[in-house]
Amino acid sequence: MCPLCVTTVAAIAAGTTSTGGAAALVVSRLRARNKRNKENDMSKNRERAMQTGKALRGLKTPPIVSPQEWEAARQQLLVKEKALTRARDAMAAERRRMPWQAVEKAYEFDGPGGSASLPDLFEGRRQLIVYRAFFEPGVTGWPEHACRGCSLVADQVAHLAHLNARDTTLAFASRAGQTDIARLKARMGWTMPWYTIRDGFDKDFGVDEWHGTNAFIHDGEKVFRTYFVNSRGDEPMGGTWSYLDITALGRQEEWEDSPEGYPQTKPYEWWRWHDEYGDTRPPGEWMDQVNRGLEQIRRSSSMDGDAE
Repeated sequence: MCPLCVTTVAAIAAGTTSTGGAAALVVSRLRARNKRNKENDMSKNRERAMQTGKALRGLKTPPIVSPQEWEAARQQLLVKEKALTRARDAMAAERRRMPWQAVEKAYEFDGPGGSASLPDLFEGRRQLIVYRAFFEPGVTGWPEHACRGCSLVADQVAHLAHLNARDTTLAFASRAGQTDIARLKARMGWTMPWYTIRDGFDKDFGVDEWHGTNAFIHDGEKVFRTYFVNSRGDEPMGGTWSYLDITALGRQEEWEDSPEGYPQTKPYEWWRWHDEYGDTRPPGEWMDQVNRGLEQIRRSSSMDGDAE
């Protein structure tokens, strides 16, 4: 029983208040307590703000300017931002033309349903992305936690329904057993498929000593390695677009520069709420909204002298 309840019950027992009066007393005390808590929170926020201000005073910060000057500076930087976006798109296009490496060995994993092969990890989809997470004896935090950096990556993973809608599966793989992996996922709230490496998969694909992300594609039972990133290359991973941009098929949208015959659909049209991908028809209201937005962007770009 909380202290508030104890004092209220004591007042009723002593006959100093009725049950109706007790209710009013409880409400009054709750309001007073909430007010105190709010005041304490505000005081802490003010203290944090003051500490932040003190810290900023020690930094060589940029100049303070007017809204017009700020917008002018943003427009200057926007030129470089757009160049970076185009360069990123061009890099993704080159990835889609990378030669493929045939996977000759029959690798084995353990999953929630038992033994699994590398083709099994695709879960019936055309592409597979495997992140090698370090969760095993010898890793800091074991057995309660995985590697801190790998855990940060796991925290960033977007809802997998969007990747799955582009015929792509994401899986994590570690040396830990399935019992430990299931416990870790439950504790951290992670839902991605996570397998146990049982052979030399990690060594063969450059992730036995350091984290990394491998992309694969399959043609029937034939599996091919199509791309690999590690170290800082893993930093942007987690978002749907970043994952798709390292795959052999890319985002599979019409605007992309992809080899002839690659699957492509109109941008935006395939997007769904993550629990409604079973409906394959483009929602009319959504496409109307998209078209209005695109027209607005075209008008704005035309005024700025930039067609993109």
